[in-house]
Amino acid sequence: MSQEAAQVLLAIFLIFCRIGGCLMIAPGFSSNRIPVQVRLFIALTTSLALTPVLYEKIRGGVDSPAPAVILVSIGSELLTGFLIGLLGRVYFLSLQTMVNGVAMALGLGGMPGTPVDDAEPLPPVSSFIMMVATAVLFLSDLHWEFFRGLIASYDRLPLGEGLGARLSLTQLVDQIGTAFVLALRISAPFILYSVVVNLAVGLTNKLTPQIPVYFLATPFVMIGGLLVLYFAATDYVLLFMEAFSTWLRDG
Repeated sequence: MSQEAAQVLLAIFLIFCRIGGCLMIAPGFSSNRIPVQVRLFIALTTSLALTPVLYEKIRGGVDSPAPAVILVSIGSELLTGFLIGLLGRVYFLSLQTMVNGVAMALGLGGMPGTPVDDAEPLPPVSSFIMMVATAVLFLSDLHWEFFRGLIASYDRLPLGEGLGARLSLTQLVDQIGTAFVLALRISAPFILYSVVVNLAVGLTNKLTPQIPVYFLATPFVMIGGLLVLYFAATDYVLLFMEAFSTWLRDG
């Protein structure tokens, strides 16, 4: 094998490390519903497709055949891809956390659920909202923005410069704060509804202790929460996807 062919193969493998590390945890692509072989095939084909675009950018990092340098580059590319995927995954994890809180606040958290996207079962309302968010991610073609972001990442994080731990942690913490503020904005009406309704039910129960008002009002609280979800779900999903697309475009 010639030296030029070896450099091309090494470049493809290093591109695969970053793309595979990103898709391993990126929302949608990392779903348990997608077989591992399919995810591996997507990462490999994407790496081959992007090699002509990225080869000139990483050509300087594959000139040195030293095994130690290659090993460090592989580890750095894996961590870089993992960080990019994790920054996107944080949005969906924060939404899932707040949706679970909303389900418990509305009295829907005790319903048994089945694992849909994750390994652990979620309440049916939580699974429904997360499925909608994942479906909108692909229907709106935002998954292509992941690949555009991966191409742009070679300009901000070139091959061979390594991954700064302090900068990475700072970005991760900022992303977690932004994502949870967004999830809190989305779930705030449900939490406010739950507080007001449960306060009214508790006050009524204190005024009429001989009647189990709390147990009688539970179905009505659940129905009211589902009505709020019915009328506001579209706007909340669009708000979430708009913020997520803004991060994909500018982040």
